[in-house]
Parts: sequence; structure tokens; C-alpha cells
Amino acid sequence: MSMFSIAAILVLDGDGERIAAKHYASELGTLKEQRAFEKSIWQKTYRANAEIIMYENVVAVYKSTSDVYFYVLGSYDENELILLSALNCLYDALARLLRNQLDKRTLLENLDFVLLAIDELCDDGVLLEADATQLAQRVSMKSDSDIPLSEQTVSQAMRSAKSKLEDVLSAK
Repeated sequence: MSMFSIAAILVLDGDGERIAAKHYASELGTLKEQRAFEKSIWQKTYRANAEIIMYENVVAVYKSTSDVYFYVLGSYDENELILLSALNCLYDALARLLRNQLDKRTLLENLDFVLLAIDELCDDGVLLEADATQLAQRVSMKSDSDIPLSEQTVSQAMRSAKSKLEDVLSAK
């Protein structure tokens, strides 16, 4: 097991076509090979009830909504829980950002959020974030002080109050 645990992150529509994808492993070099692989993995999973599949020496964890499929892929010997953690983080962060409207149309209209969430989640196959709230904050570029006080944790509220006090004192 290495730090480079994620081979690809895919967001496909109800027909197996790419909405967004980021491949980190070099096995699928060309765009044609990537799209063929994406279509074949979608065909194996679009009717399945499972959350995980082993396909062509790749472990894939996935979730689906009405017309969108989210995949996180890793090598055959990768820890499935890490992949599932990445998938849940991406899914939950996008659900927060898009107010639980994870359909194809909404994702395409907010493709900048989708791509930024994928980039903030994983860098060159290394999982960077597993907390959906933090990922959503990074993508929306909101700091703790932008969150209503009633929705902040105690530590977030203390940091927010401290930074506001420092701002007031430094202004004098």
C-alpha cells in the first residue's frame, strides 16, 4: 500500500458518458482508452446493487443518484475503506454545495464546483481530504467566519471570534 491510493475519480451520466473524470494512473494513456474503460465499468455497475466491484484489476467503489454515477478507483490491492472514504467525501461535499441536487443538469451547470472538488479531494492519486464539510468549504471558498454562528462548532466559533477581535484591535 502506498500514498498513491486513488487511480481515478469518475462522474458519469445515466448513459455511461463522462461528466467529469480525473485519471491518475498511467495504464489508460489515451482519451479513447479512458472512455472505453469508463463505458465498460458503467455497464458492469449501472444495474448492480453493490457499492464495490473488482474489474480488470481495479477496485471501484461507487454511488449513484437518479442519473449520475460517482466512482473512485484504486489498484486491486488498495484498501477499499480509503476509497470509500474518498467517495463519500466527494459525494457529501457536492451534495452540500448543490443543495442535494445531484442530477446531471445541476452537475453540468456547476461543473466548476465538481472539478474543483475533485482537485481538492485528491492530488495525483493522494487523498488530501476526507471531511466533506472541509472540502465543501474549500470549494466554495468560505472560511469559518462566513458560516452562521449557529452552525459552527465551538472551536470554529472561538477561531472566528479570535480573528474578528484581532481585526478590530489591529485596525486601531
